[in-house]
Amino acid sequence: MNNFNNAQSSIANLSQAQIDEGLRTHMLRVYNYMSAALALTGIVAWFSATSGLYIAIANTMLIYVVMFAPLGVVFYFASKINSMTASKAQSVFWIFAGLMGLSLSYIFLAYTGTAVFQAFFVTAGAFASLSLWGYTTKRDLSAMGAFLMMGLFGLIIASVVNLFVGSGQMSFLISIFGVLIFSGLTAWDTQKIKRDWLNRVQYSSAEAAEKSAIMGSLTLYLDFINLFLFMLRFMGGNRD
Repeated sequence: MNNFNNAQSSIANLSQAQIDEGLRTHMLRVYNYMSAALALTGIVAWFSATSGLYIAIANTMLIYVVMFAPLGVVFYFASKINSMTASKAQSVFWIFAGLMGLSLSYIFLAYTGTAVFQAFFVTAGAFASLSLWGYTTKRDLSAMGAFLMMGLFGLIIASVVNLFVGSGQMSFLISIFGVLIFSGLTAWDTQKIKRDWLNRVQYSSAEAAEKSAIMGSLTLYLDFINLFLFMLRFMGGNRD
């Protein structure tokens, strides 16, 4: 409960109305960035798949750049966010969303359009509910977050192993656990973003607040994308 106590002490000199308004503005900025990034990713993915760009890249060594570039941008972003300006952080964020769209183009080729849109809307509904719960609950989710992170590492290991094993049953189980883990992470990350804002509200500059919103939106964006991908695999709808 120390995190909650620290948050309360940092806002002691503000009225409840100021706290509510500031937090609402911050969270709205986070969700707006996330939504815009998802839209950009979707547009780039759809265009790359339907125009033949992804297939053209897939037949060259550039496909490995497309696959691993988003991961490299995430690591760069996380390591440099403190020294970046807010405008540069925003630029890197949009570049990342575009690269993610290019790397995810395959889903429009591997799955039917109906399956993709069904998985997206189910994910959107689940994400909204889980994020709302994480935002409104009075329960401290810190312990759950530690458990979920351990589960995430286990999920990554299982996914790598299954690349060599190629088990359909194992793939199905990975999809189920992936949905469960990223559902929990959505609620936990939302609460963490809220708590971080409460802890910093008294001394954050406008620049720091903007970078905090971008970083928060990146976190929720990754939760949404992973939840969507595991949901898509779970629901099926392959073109095969």
